[in-house]
Amino acid sequence: MAAYLQWRRFVFFDRETVKEPSGTDGAVAKPFALPPGIAVCDSGRGSLVFGDILSQIWFLPRSLQLSSFQAYKLRVTHLYQLKQHSILVSVGEDEEGINPLVKVWNLEKRDGGNPLCTRIFPAIPGNKPTVVSCLTVHENLNFMAIGFADGSVVLTKGDITRDRHSKTQILHEGSYPVTGLAFRQSGKTTHLFVVTTENIQSYMLSVKDYPHLELDTHGCGLRCSSLSDPSQDLQFIVAGNECVYLYQPDERGPCFAFEGQKLIVHWYRGYLIIVSKDRKTSPKSEFAGNEAQNSDKQVLNIYDLCNKFIAYSSIFDDIVDVLAEWGSLYVLTRDGKIHVLQEKDTQTKLEACNYMLFRKNLFEMAINLAKSHHLDSDGLSEIFRQYGDHLYNKGNHDGAIQQYIRTIGKLEPSYVIRKFLDAQRIHNLTAYLQMLHLQSLANADHTTLLLNCYTKLKDSSKLEEFIKTSESEVHFDVETAIKVLRQAGYYSHAVYLAEKHEHHEWYLKIQLEDIKNYQEALHYIGKLPFEQAESNMKRYGKILMHHVPNETTELLKILCTDYRPSGGNEGPGMLEGKKANSEEFIPVFANNSRELKAFLEHMTEVQADSPQGVYDTLLELRLQNWAHEQDEQIKEKLHNEALTLLKSGRFKTVFDKALVLCQMHSFKDGVLYLYEQGKLFQQIMHYHMQNEQYKKVIEVCELYGDQEACLWEQALGYFARKEENCKEYIAAVLKHIENKNLMPPLLVVQTLAHNSTATLSVIKDYLVNKLQKQSRQIEQDEQRIQKYREETMRIRLEIEELKASPKIFQKTKCSICTSALELPSVHFLCGHSFHQHCFESYSESDSECPTCMPENRKVMDMIRAQEQKRDLHDQFQHQLKCSNDGFSVVADYFGRGVFNKLTLITDLPSGKAATTIEAGLQRELLIHTKRST
Repeated sequence: MAAYLQWRRFVFFDRETVKEPSGTDGAVAKPFALPPGIAVCDSGRGSLVFGDILSQIWFLPRSLQLSSFQAYKLRVTHLYQLKQHSILVSVGEDEEGINPLVKVWNLEKRDGGNPLCTRIFPAIPGNKPTVVSCLTVHENLNFMAIGFADGSVVLTKGDITRDRHSKTQILHEGSYPVTGLAFRQSGKTTHLFVVTTENIQSYMLSVKDYPHLELDTHGCGLRCSSLSDPSQDLQFIVAGNECVYLYQPDERGPCFAFEGQKLIVHWYRGYLIIVSKDRKTSPKSEFAGNEAQNSDKQVLNIYDLCNKFIAYSSIFDDIVDVLAEWGSLYVLTRDGKIHVLQEKDTQTKLEACNYMLFRKNLFEMAINLAKSHHLDSDGLSEIFRQYGDHLYNKGNHDGAIQQYIRTIGKLEPSYVIRKFLDAQRIHNLTAYLQMLHLQSLANADHTTLLLNCYTKLKDSSKLEEFIKTSESEVHFDVETAIKVLRQAGYYSHAVYLAEKHEHHEWYLKIQLEDIKNYQEALHYIGKLPFEQAESNMKRYGKILMHHVPNETTELLKILCTDYRPSGGNEGPGMLEGKKANSEEFIPVFANNSRELKAFLEHMTEVQADSPQGVYDTLLELRLQNWAHEQDEQIKEKLHNEALTLLKSGRFKTVFDKALVLCQMHSFKDGVLYLYEQGKLFQQIMHYHMQNEQYKKVIEVCELYGDQEACLWEQALGYFARKEENCKEYIAAVLKHIENKNLMPPLLVVQTLAHNSTATLSVIKDYLVNKLQKQSRQIEQDEQRIQKYREETMRIRLEIEELKASPKIFQKTKCSICTSALELPSVHFLCGHSFHQHCFESYSESDSECPTCMPENRKVMDMIRAQEQKRDLHDQFQHQLKCSNDGFSVVADYFGRGVFNKLTLITDLPSGKAATTIEAGLQRELLIHTKRST
């Protein structure tokens, strides 16, 4: 039982008197006055409805324009306006005596300007007339209940607007007047509450035979019962003089000790409205609900049962009823006035009450009030903060942290964290940070702080519970948690988090740097996807190679050939293995040459197209092993392996690098092989020269002299510089020089002049042979010169003859068809004659002989070629430098006319007949000269 005197009072409603509509003259509006004789009233569908003792029913809309119609002949005693239908049910009298009539009105339809009356029937239980005490109608229009003063209740079931579709029966009979009725609909179940002056009962109307249950053995007066809304679970409210009781259909609920004689009870938007007599001005009456005298003062109280406070309280003069419409409460008094109670807006109410509640530290009530008025989360958070501050200042840290937890999401976490950084309050801070993470509002700093709290409290169970949540429930930054746990020395927890959430780098870092579990780290890498396994082996390969070399080497072999994650972690795209670039892992084998050699040899065996760096490194490794090996048999084996690798053909693109490696390690056979492959014949010879291998020098010249003739010259110079007796080798060189005519004799003599051991007898045979050849060449040249002179003289005489003497054409046959010549015919100075039609058919030019034309063109092409080459000075200089016999090059170019100025006339210009014969003679001379040679 809640004590009424302990409830706080607020003023959540503004009271005003309803004024008449203001006129056009601007006069002060007067209070609105209802017609006299108002006996009953109700509200709904946008109007206040009144019934008076003169049989009129009045309607007052929001515009305050009253309208009425006559419903009965004598008086109106009861009204019930449905809230969801435009249906009005009234009870009144048309004649003297006890003969009440029930009329059902359809307010949307009209009959002569008045609402249409759809049904009329007498309200008599059985055959005994009695007075109607109360009336109620179900909103679904299928039930109507009428209570009588003799204790009986009549139930009408079916369509209450029609006689044919409804059935009326007596539901309840008793000895005490019925003072209140109410329908309760819960799902498909319908109950009817019946209250008399002495008891309360509930009937279940959705079940056949209407079973009933007596809820209590005391009742209430007229208009002192009501039905709450769903906020109070549709409870039936009964107001006695001492207490207010709430009932469910099957039991009694809570009660409230509101003293005083109750006159009117209503329910409005979560509030309980009670009109009672003012105890200061009026004595108690034995029968609640009796008509009060005009001088009585009455108190209207509005209670909030959920939050247990009085929202409004005021004194009125003789209240007729309290109606709810248009979002306000309207209080009708006996003097005809209407007072409106307008509920204040939520913000205003909360500001007013919170000020008072906060001042008196009544935070719980403030919170409940805010929730009942659906205050937004920001407003509630501010109340929780102030409540938490209040408890914190009082030293109730446990209670304060609970309030601060309710501010999460609105209040800045640092505001709370700063208050609880003291070591003695670390458990409160832990609770707050836990909730912050559960709501996924924590940042990395909060995670760090929470984990530090766990570690300082040494609460391993909470720590494990925090980190071992399922993946879908992770409410913290995993990487931050791993860092903090690692720093605090909780390596197993950190490793668990890293593995579970696939932070591979952190997992490996902790395993290798902190736990030193190299085998497990290597096994973990083998389970990773290819890209991550590759990157981690590059990062941690050196450490793993140092501690577990064999296992690391095996994993690298797999990674670089056909990698598939172990442990069944292959995805849909891993059906085909991937392979890494083996060259990139060579640095991993630093200081592990044995494993490196095994890795490189494996790669070259299984992957012939391995990167060039693999072969380069393997060659260097084999050369190093060969150079440092002392055992002759092993050294020979290593020698053969290195040479085989060189001859594999993998070093063509890196010839210089391979050569440098062989030279660095003094690998003679490799150097010579590479020289030979690179066509570096001079280097081969110089190598033998440095080692004074004379026979090898001669062999190199014999092998490669045809490809590079200067080798013999260099060999001659080499032997010429030797002071020891090299006559045998000099003679061999000279013989080859003589046969190939590689050097002028003078240059040979000059070269051998530097050798003190080379006497004249060494080159005697060479000089004699050379002189004899030159003598024979001179004789041949002189004979050729004489021949050219004679030929030139003959041609000159022939030219003079052509110029001075006539040419007699004695040809009798055509040179083309060999038939006898017939006029017209064509004759040329060369001696060829043609039929004109043969000449025109075969000749390409009118001025050239078809027979001589091919040979003439060759001569002309040679002349043009010589003309073009006359300006090729660079080519001439290059040939002059490279030739062993410079004189022959100069003579060749001189013969081409490079040093002569030659004008060549190939076509006869028109209009110059005087020079035609001269030009023809010159061309004929050239052609004849070529043919003669």
